[in-house]
Amino acid sequence: MTPAQIARTPVQQGHSTELRAAARHLGAGLGRRRFLTATGAAAALAFAVNLPAAGAASAAELDPRQITEDPFTLGVGSGDPLPGSVLLWTRLAPRPYEPDSGMPAARVRVRWEIARDERFSRIVRRGWTTAHPEFAHSVHVDIGGLDSDRVFYYRFRTGTWISPAGRTRTAPAPGASNSSLSIAAVSCQAYHDGYFTPYEHLAEEDVDVVFHLGDYLYEYAVNATGGARAYTDRTLPAHYNRETVTLEDYRMRYALYKSDPDLRAAHAAHPFVVTWDDHETENNYAGGTPENSVPPEEFLLRRAAAYRAYWENQPLRSPQRPTGPDMRLYRRLSFGRLAQFDILDTRQYRSDQALGDGWKVPGPESEDPTRTMTGAEQERWLIDGWHASRARWNVVPQQVVFAQRRDVPTDAFKLSMDSWDGYPASRQRLLNGAEAAGVENLMVLTGDVHVGYGLDLKKDFDDPSSRTIGTEIVATSISSGKDGAERPANWSNLTQANPHMRFYNGRRGYALITLGTKEARADFRTVSAVTTPGAPVTTAASFVTEAGNPGLTPA
Repeated sequence: MTPAQIARTPVQQGHSTELRAAARHLGAGLGRRRFLTATGAAAALAFAVNLPAAGAASAAELDPRQITEDPFTLGVGSGDPLPGSVLLWTRLAPRPYEPDSGMPAARVRVRWEIARDERFSRIVRRGWTTAHPEFAHSVHVDIGGLDSDRVFYYRFRTGTWISPAGRTRTAPAPGASNSSLSIAAVSCQAYHDGYFTPYEHLAEEDVDVVFHLGDYLYEYAVNATGGARAYTDRTLPAHYNRETVTLEDYRMRYALYKSDPDLRAAHAAHPFVVTWDDHETENNYAGGTPENSVPPEEFLLRRAAAYRAYWENQPLRSPQRPTGPDMRLYRRLSFGRLAQFDILDTRQYRSDQALGDGWKVPGPESEDPTRTMTGAEQERWLIDGWHASRARWNVVPQQVVFAQRRDVPTDAFKLSMDSWDGYPASRQRLLNGAEAAGVENLMVLTGDVHVGYGLDLKKDFDDPSSRTIGTEIVATSISSGKDGAERPANWSNLTQANPHMRFYNGRRGYALITLGTKEARADFRTVSAVTTPGAPVTTAASFVTEAGNPGLTPA
């Protein structure tokens, strides 16, 4: 069958009237909480994002030799390394700025190879998989049977086309006495705020794994010149100049972001472990509650589309594949005896922000003990995991600032209702749980705020002399907030108001963390500008925290 004989996927202009009516009916009959999880609602919302009714093999098959343009324009990636396996990703998109990415509505066979060397002269595994149109021709291959704690190289083939090569590595074996692990923490990459220059440098760093802490993309419009990028050599299509709402919108926005060469280089160089924040769906949403006043069922259709596109475009395994508006993203990875990573989702299950969101004076509403950031199930999972952990370092990659952050050094301070300060009872339950589990080396990794922080976690944040029970490394943004400044306007207020804040810098970049048996080291890497390309990278500051003696000290 030729491409001309296969009808292309129709352009989705929005959620259909029938789907909206079905969602309204289910929402009214079940109530929002049950609407999120009920089988009927999930089925309706799955249909809303074009899931096939009887598996993903219903489409016709395309002879890949008929693909006449490079289908690997979005690059390759790997993720969630395990001791004997790693997840490989790519997505076929010959024309990524088009609604169907230039692919017909047909399934395509894709060959994969994984080797010990860059020249692929020592191939250890190879096989075939299928790129389905229902999944936007994305490919997720879970490669098992690999040696632990080893670097591998991988690539894909379809028809006459060969993808760029990627580099990945597996995790150490369970119980391995590994003595060092190097990780990077990144977050917040608004395309319209600047170039992804930090990724150019991160691609050259010697790290074992990258943790992306959220805001991989933004739902906001991107104009014809790419916003702050101020293109003069290209014009972006008009459909990017609107907010993302539908599945097509989100898929095309990922294609725009992944067209960036620096982002592709970082994915090709290192395995990524990803979790989302709000902008992958909508700013500051909380569970099933949207930022704006739209009916709950309308927002859940949008959430289903956003979650669907997220899974399609990230190196995630099948257990993370969403069902309608629900997606199990929190998960656990272990790297020998050295580190356990408990990756959280602080958006999908949280209570609505207190006091109307924003920076507010805390009160009974925000301090209500029933409020939750994680939901009860995820909270139990995390604390149970700490009790079972035998790792030297227990690291929690998550989204929003965990430590207390007063805005001014007076009694008239306000706190951010979107961060853990808006959910203090939920935070205290976790701190108590870590203490009860005997966690000695707790480290929280955070994104969201477009600045870099180094913070001590206190048993009682209101008492600066109370015991330090962990550390928090907040990675600044890749590009969000444009160029930023070393000392933002509120630098003096925040550093005076929060004596547990050991570091504050407002430039763009990423954090490098090296975990060892005796200490952990954090290097805050920054660039001077992202509104113009090519800025060099420097180390703004370095800190260490000793194993068994939490708290940050200058390196």
